[in-house]
Amino acid sequence: MFTCIMIFAILSFDKAATRGYDLNQPAVQWSLPDTLREISGITLIDETTVACIQDENGILFVYNLDEKDIERQQPFHLNGDYEGIAKAGSTMYVLRSDGMLFAIEHYNSAQPLVDSIATGIPVDNNEGLCYDANENRLLIACKNKSRTSKDQKNTRSVYAFDLKTKTCSPEPVFNFDLNELKRFALEKQVDFPMKEKKQGNAPEVKEPVIKFRPSEIAIHPVTNQIYLLSAMDYALFVFSSEGKLTDIRLLDKELFNKAEGITFLDNGDMLISNEGQRKKPTLLRFNYDPK
Repeated sequence: MFTCIMIFAILSFDKAATRGYDLNQPAVQWSLPDTLREISGITLIDETTVACIQDENGILFVYNLDEKDIERQQPFHLNGDYEGIAKAGSTMYVLRSDGMLFAIEHYNSAQPLVDSIATGIPVDNNEGLCYDANENRLLIACKNKSRTSKDQKNTRSVYAFDLKTKTCSPEPVFNFDLNELKRFALEKQVDFPMKEKKQGNAPEVKEPVIKFRPSEIAIHPVTNQIYLLSAMDYALFVFSSEGKLTDIRLLDKELFNKAEGITFLDNGDMLISNEGQRKKPTLLRFNYDPK
């Protein structure tokens, strides 16, 4: 009897702690100030500070992890729907939902230079932004389908903004097929809600309910995998550097109130931020264990 209990406990622990992170047990949890209730993006500055934005005001916030408070606020533009942030050298880039980029050069100086750049991405709602150091580019994850392609309603795209030429790729560098994600979830028995789907005269079949509306994107500093949050699905999707789906992790709805920000420390530790909604906004740290 004792042996059976021990085996069950080991299997339960492995299920929660596999693939590098135990997403049920954050190593540290910060309750953020109400100013960041609408926190929509984060990016690492160094081991103790994180840059944040929220989706109402054109202000760059620097949050100190040790002091557990905002140490600096830097206005960069008018109020707007700001959804993503990424640091590349001494420049901070902020993504507005309509695809406009704001480059804040020398962001830590008293008078940073701010430039606005129209990307021309044909998508109305864009929420994910990260720096791809290997390619010297920004990756921009689209939350909605393209408004120019009627046959791509089940496709979510990622565009690349070249930091050398300051131009955006005319076509997506990654396209993710929602139907492929559903097939993967069925094969791996990911516990999404299910619904019945009618296919012509064939019997109804059940399929996972997955919206896949990316709310943030980040690149893992150790594995180079691409991490995409979908707050609407309470899920984290992991892709290879070539864009192949490798994992889906469901997020606890109590712990991840509305996950809209993700970034990594150099050692692979992961930070995820959550909007407040009816609770306090939070920042969660998950230690990375490659074993």
